[in-house]
Amino acid sequence: MKSTRFLPSIIAFILVATTAYGQTPAPVNYLNVKSPIVFNSASYSLSWSSHPAANFYKQEYLTKGDNSDRYKSMLLTDLIIGEVTIQDLVRKKVLELKKAKETNPIINYQLLEKDGEPMLDFMLSASSADGKTVTIIERNIYRYQTITGKNGQKAVLLFGISTRAYGDDIINFMTNLKTKRMDLLNKFGQYKFPGITLPGK
Repeated sequence: MKSTRFLPSIIAFILVATTAYGQTPAPVNYLNVKSPIVFNSASYSLSWSSHPAANFYKQEYLTKGDNSDRYKSMLLTDLIIGEVTIQDLVRKKVLELKKAKETNPIINYQLLEKDGEPMLDFMLSASSADGKTVTIIERNIYRYQTITGKNGQKAVLLFGISTRAYGDDIINFMTNLKTKRMDLLNKFGQYKFPGITLPGK
């Protein structure tokens, strides 16, 4: 996520699956995902993409009026090509969250499973320079899917949603989360993975 790059270093570290490292004027649709993606009555268009490694592709989608520096809701797709497994990626992310929670008690996570598919639901935060005020609250839900290309090549697709609140909106965000947490989890968990094409295949 573009704006995640402005969070403190520990947040940037644990958001390796969603962190972006620059911006191109016209994002490349590396994964050939049909855009816009319509989810929960909102239309998300490709806003940023990156190909930071030979086997790694990242794409982000925002609704009209939002930007990567300050958004309310973002969809994201990450693709890792190779012999990596879903279990490997989930385990790595959980370890990162556990480590980060040692210095930031707001960070929290829950690992769920739906029809054999793992879903990771986790919270992040960023604070003011003096550490006295929480300035950003971020909730993420990650889903994972194994993909096999026509030539038998293996890959894992991460499909995620990130929602945020800033400043004075944080209290309402957290209050709504207590009563409506499962709403987004169920809707996103039932949503069909976007169709992709393995790059170069």
